[in-house]
Amino acid sequence: MDISIFTAGSRQSAQYDLSKFAVFCASNSGRTKEVVLLAKKLAEQGNEHCYALTANEGTMLADVCKKTFVLKCGWEQAVAATKSVVEQAMFYESMLWHIAKKGAMPAASDLAEKVEEALTMAIDSSIIEAAAKAGTIYFAGYNDGVAEELRLKTNEITRKKSDFLEGTYAVHGIEEVMDKNDIVFVVDPIDDEIDKFQEVLVKGVGLKVVALANRDTPFTTIRVPKAGELSQHVYLCAGWNVLVEIGLALGINLDKPERARKVGNELIV
Repeated sequence: MDISIFTAGSRQSAQYDLSKFAVFCASNSGRTKEVVLLAKKLAEQGNEHCYALTANEGTMLADVCKKTFVLKCGWEQAVAATKSVVEQAMFYESMLWHIAKKGAMPAASDLAEKVEEALTMAIDSSIIEAAAKAGTIYFAGYNDGVAEELRLKTNEITRKKSDFLEGTYAVHGIEEVMDKNDIVFVVDPIDDEIDKFQEVLVKGVGLKVVALANRDTPFTTIRVPKAGELSQHVYLCAGWNVLVEIGLALGINLDKPERARKVGNELIV
């Protein structure tokens, strides 16, 4: 598309000249401090293209944005945002598809069935056992948001340490501190990187590598349905399925965190 698209945290975004940008502020609660303050700053600067995406009506964020779009998925009950993450992504995707004049989003008609399959399919118990014993759960793959989100959800759902290994970071130094009891989940492995992963991680470190893929791979593979250009949603849901099983295997109450909060940094006025 002949359009520039950027994502950034609100504090960082507040340092940019956004006068010629349309800005979409995402906050489920509509009370996230840094997001609301960014929107207020843009309003004071006269930016008339600041929009809100929330899960609630009548929020502080809505008060300072030109228009607010409210998610239909309902309020998240657990501390780990899940359904809202998918709907947020689909909101932005549908908007961009419209701008690109591509018509209807591809494969959207049967995406719900594929997502449900990914969320409910049985996961091999050996994978869950290995992950439950791991000191750190790593994720590798494209930097399209899936592995990054699963990295965060690992903390909230399994209470384990996690990391996202972008690009070839997984085989360029991190192996020095990896343990053979750790586990690496590779989302949609890049074929040209598989041999290096096997050499460095499987043979070198001796840890378990599991692929989330819509095809067979040389690794232990969790097969997910093919969904074309909407595959990221299916991969994300398959990853959540795995994390929930790990959390349950560890006897964790997934809805009651020890320290994490539903609204991480709430603006109080």
